[in-house]
Amino acid sequence: MYLKSQRPNLYIALFWTATVFNNYLNKVLMVLSGIAVLSLMILATANVVLRIFQIPFRGTYEIVSFLGAIVIALPLGYAQKRKDNIVVDILTKKFPKRVQRVIGILTDHVIMVFFGIVAWQVFVLGTRILKSGEVSESLKIIFHPFVYAVSLGFIVLSFTAFIEILTKLFREGE
Repeated sequence: MYLKSQRPNLYIALFWTATVFNNYLNKVLMVLSGIAVLSLMILATANVVLRIFQIPFRGTYEIVSFLGAIVIALPLGYAQKRKDNIVVDILTKKFPKRVQRVIGILTDHVIMVFFGIVAWQVFVLGTRILKSGEVSESLKIIFHPFVYAVSLGFIVLSFTAFIEILTKLFREGE
């Protein structure tokens, strides 16, 4: 392992590029998730209003379900980056900083591997749905793109955990 001052500039450039890419990707997915939640709210509200006049949208439940999957999956990496997830650190707060750092690195490894496997399996499911030509029940919408979007959310979560591992390993002053 290199000392901080001896680390090749190429590694620093690659790490910086990966971090910038990760930040950009998380922001883009967060904006897309925001658009999806706004669309979901408009659709649900319009459907409720139109029900008063006995003309509700057909298939609202399906569209709301697809948009809900997007709203939940796409910002996962952003939430991981901001540490907005639930953390139980009653015990680990009492450990020395070095032990906390090791536990954080191990936790990020588990997150990266587990959600990498989840992303892979969701992608496999999306491919199976694509090959079978399966469509939604009432609107007959192809929905494998939504499944792929969920897989993308898990991929970005895993990538964010990877970037956090590198950040913790090479953080100055520790």
